[in-house]
Amino acid sequence: MIRDVAEAVQAAGPVAISRLARAIEASWDHRTAYQGAVQHGNPAFGQCYPTSRVVQWFYPEFEIACGDVWTGSGTECHFWNVHGLGDGMTRIDLTWKQFPQDSIVQKFKVLDRTTLGDSPATVERCALLLRRVLLELETGQ
Repeated sequence: MIRDVAEAVQAAGPVAISRLARAIEASWDHRTAYQGAVQHGNPAFGQCYPTSRVVQWFYPEFEIACGDVWTGSGTECHFWNVHGLGDGMTRIDLTWKQFPQDSIVQKFKVLDRTTLGDSPATVERCALLLRRVLLELETGQ
């Protein structure tokens, strides 16, 4: 699958992050969300992991970060993409909007892309999102 993904992403060519974000957001639904979670008025809810995987396929220099987000009423697990370290770290987080405005990352770690250990259901959610994104990009979004 990795080779097929790489070929499909390469065929899409360079994609600006703003265009990729629009394609990703247009591709979300309950089938790409964690445990089929849906929250009315919050399309990014439950979409962080497959979104971070798709971003990484298009921007392979970015790693996936996993952290705890304090929402003001509890702590949620969250995934996003990072490049670099310390003050020079660049962050891409296309699903941050799922959290209340004053939410903060309490701690995080950068995941090793070679040992993600995704379940078959997670692999399928990520693959489904990627297929939809590629289709969105192909149709000239």
